Amino acid sequence: MTTPAQDAPLVFPSVAFRPVRLLAISVLLTAVAVAAAGSLGHPMVGVFFGVGLQLGLLNALGVQRSVAAITADARPLKKKMAMNSAGRLLVITMIGLAIAFVFRPAGLGVVFGLALFQVVLVVSTALPVWKKLRTQNGRERQQR
Repeated sequence: MTTPAQDAPLVFPSVAFRPVRLLAISVLLTAVAVAAAGSLGHPMVGVFFGVGLQLGLLNALGVQRSVAAITADARPLKKKMAMNSAGRLLVITMIGLAIAFVFRPAGLGVVFGLALFQVVLVVSTALPVWKKLRTQNGRERQQR
């Protein structure tokens, strides 16, 4: 008998997640965005862009905490992780859209900040993994 996918145990690979590095990158990107938007006469777009980056970082930290909590269970379930992620993304999205609506048009920077943070998150976690895979492949070739 097979287990339905939503009831299957959750297997979560270790990921190179460095929140301090992401915070530093976010602060740097915020400074660049504020300077660029300020030079165009709209510094608040850059500020809201930074708010979006920080909301993205809060989401990433939430992911880290929920993964740790869910995988600590004796039988972690994918459904529990999916529901947790969906709820957190709904809250972050609603906060971002509310800020964008209330402070429009400059508030739209929040949406762009959230989007760019996801790119930064993927790149900052994928590069160390890719590098490790390359070094492992290099060692395997040398052993042959």
